[in-house]
Amino acid sequence: MRRAAAVAASVLDQAAASLTNIAVLVIAARASSADGFAAFSMVYIVFTVLLGLGAAFVGQSVVLEKGEEHEVGAAVRSAVVFTAAASTAAGVLLLATGAVIGGGTGLAVLALGAVLPVVLVQDGLRYGFSALRQPHRALAADLLRLACAVPALLLQPHGGSPARLVLVWGLSAMPAALLGLALLHPYVRNRPWSLRRHLRGDHLGRRFAVEFAVGSASSQLAVLGLGLLASPLVVGALRGATTLFGPLNTLFTSVNAFGPPLLGRAGGRRATVRAAAGLAAVLALVALGWAAVLYALPDHVGRRLLGATWQSTAALLPATGSQYAVMAAGTCALVTLRVLSPRATLSVQVVFSLLSVALMLAGYGLGGAAGAAWGLAAGSALKAVAAWTRVARTRPEPAAPRQEGQRSAAPLS
Repeated sequence: MRRAAAVAASVLDQAAASLTNIAVLVIAARASSADGFAAFSMVYIVFTVLLGLGAAFVGQSVVLEKGEEHEVGAAVRSAVVFTAAASTAAGVLLLATGAVIGGGTGLAVLALGAVLPVVLVQDGLRYGFSALRQPHRALAADLLRLACAVPALLLQPHGGSPARLVLVWGLSAMPAALLGLALLHPYVRNRPWSLRRHLRGDHLGRRFAVEFAVGSASSQLAVLGLGLLASPLVVGALRGATTLFGPLNTLFTSVNAFGPPLLGRAGGRRATVRAAAGLAAVLALVALGWAAVLYALPDHVGRRLLGATWQSTAALLPATGSQYAVMAAGTCALVTLRVLSPRATLSVQVVFSLLSVALMLAGYGLGGAAGAAWGLAAGSALKAVAAWTRVARTRPEPAAPRQEGQRSAAPLS
């Protein structure tokens, strides 16, 4: 494909995948009671963490594969096989965990364990198509995923159990997974595969997984901990607020994916920083504008979107809107560091992501769900300040020989 067409297909594919996630959460909120959506959200957080780990460990390394078509095909086939094996093992652990937990939440965990290999393999195919420079094939599979998931969930009765919603959502990925495998087959047929390549000590997917763990999974798991130890309703409220800002997540993900190569061609350090700062200002204004639109929604419109969860979610919109505005600045700063000094991002992620978790927990102790949301906003603001400070003090690193999976396009905020 031509470069412009490939970029367009990649952006549209990311938009289709994000729209599916947004639609799933919105429909689940409308179809559930506040308690039911809280349980569904807790299980969905587990899925989100596992999905992110898989994308970081497997996906972000396979998209950087170089070489002849048969070499890339072998790497993609190995990635698909590894994802299937790892997700099956994780599914077995979830089945055991759900049996121990029991109750409605335990049944939902059981349902996630049953469908986990399907949804993770289906999502992982996107990275294989990206490595093969066939993003339009990933777009076709993800559009089918969206077309299957939304009607399947809309047909569920109001008040359906979280386990039923999880099961229907997971099984709706089966047609897209089969289509994706069929479209991938000509490129990986007769190619050798190996699980060992993902278990080597020098596999840079480990680094990407660490960055994800401290940059995203830590806050997700902290929210899950609040639901388990304090109040599940907090999880539903925070997840509902995040869902409403789903379009911003799509923009940030696109910046992470396409920002480094574009900024790298800006024409020197000063031009790179200037372009990144301009982009940060635009994204921050977009985030504030989107927050204002959501805050102005009448209650009856909000209830149509999120059902019984709207009331608790609406109170968090000022904090979540502020968080996304500063996340825009932090995302652009971290992408700039990727260009100037790729090894400089990990320390920022570790320190300030853990600080964000601490501020969230402290905020919850002081002010409940609203305090937790403002704590997350404060943590994102401090990370953005630290990242831009590091940018100001960093000079470009000399070019080094590129190894397999050296540079990541993993989300940085």
